[in-house]
Amino acid sequence: MANGSSITEFLLLAFTDTRELQLLTFWLFLGIYLAALMGNGLIITAIACDHRLHTPMYFFLLNLSLLDLGSISTTLPKAMANSLWGNRAISYLGCAAQVFLFVFFISAEYFLLTVMAYDRYVAICKPLHYGTLLGSRACVHMAAAAWGSGFFYAFLHTANTFSLPLCQGNAVDQFFCELPQILKLSCSDAYLREFRLLVFSAFAFLACFVFIVLSYVQIFRAVLRIPSEQGQHKVFSTCLPHLAVVSLFLSTATFAYLKPRSISSPSLNLMVAALYSVVPPAVNPLIYSMRNQELKEAVWKLMTECFPEAVECGERAIGQSWSPPYLRNGECSQPLGKSVLSLSLMTYIVFVLGKTLIIRQVVANQHLHTPMGFFLGHLSSLEIFYRSTTLP
Repeated sequence: MANGSSITEFLLLAFTDTRELQLLTFWLFLGIYLAALMGNGLIITAIACDHRLHTPMYFFLLNLSLLDLGSISTTLPKAMANSLWGNRAISYLGCAAQVFLFVFFISAEYFLLTVMAYDRYVAICKPLHYGTLLGSRACVHMAAAAWGSGFFYAFLHTANTFSLPLCQGNAVDQFFCELPQILKLSCSDAYLREFRLLVFSAFAFLACFVFIVLSYVQIFRAVLRIPSEQGQHKVFSTCLPHLAVVSLFLSTATFAYLKPRSISSPSLNLMVAALYSVVPPAVNPLIYSMRNQELKEAVWKLMTECFPEAVECGERAIGQSWSPPYLRNGECSQPLGKSVLSLSLMTYIVFVLGKTLIIRQVVANQHLHTPMGFFLGHLSSLEIFYRSTTLP
């Protein structure tokens, strides 16, 4: 009987044996990873540099961006390396570290989302007590509790999972070391201990979700009593994105960890894992910034302060009104603005061509007529429409 000590490495899920699709997967993951790094990095920098955003809500949002960066950096770099080099192996210690870090970041993120719901509840339903209940010390303590709870939760699950004897080989049916997939490798009479812990954790997460829902019921009741439409819009713009993130995260993560084995399949596992491990860190910056005017202004202010000539000359190039400190004899003092616009145009063209190539390959190549290729083609189509809506 093989156990954990006799296994030196695990084999992760191979997306495909076709080299072309492996490279396409690498570029897809690279694009998502860079987008997550840029979006979360901008939020962190803007909140840290703008004193107007030194409030509890944005303090928690900064912590959320840090957790998003940690979670996506735990899974995607290894998946990209495997796709690029055609390798499936990950060491035993590397797999254990990946499980620990991923569970740590996603559980801490969920606890932090619960704290953020409490923050919105106090701010809207008890505004007179906001400074007392959510002072700077209280905010630090709640954020530290979320991070500490995630660490304890991850340590408990990792230690319990990797102490189980593994009798079913070393092939992990996922693109990263995921707890349910590791449990499938354990002996049939040994995994029940960790499964009970997962069920208990699910009830704990469910309790947090009930708390979030009740908080938002009170919030929406208070909002409907606000006579000002502008005030209602501001409340909904900060609360609805948070509720959307919580719903997506909890539903997909719960399904991934507690779904019956009878409905398990590689394609389904891959899609669900991407929905709760890759999509939230990449789209959270977009969700929280699109409907938040203060954050958009802070990001724009950061860009104007870091790249003033690029912004001023860019506005000059597209014919918008602007102030003239960076003009000399009616022209930009440096050609940086035109360079930025040219770079943006080139980036957009390369992006559209690359996504179009992916769609063409998926449609034309019979070997790519798989669930993975099907979802990849649809994702590329959606990304073309999304970029074409914003970048031009």
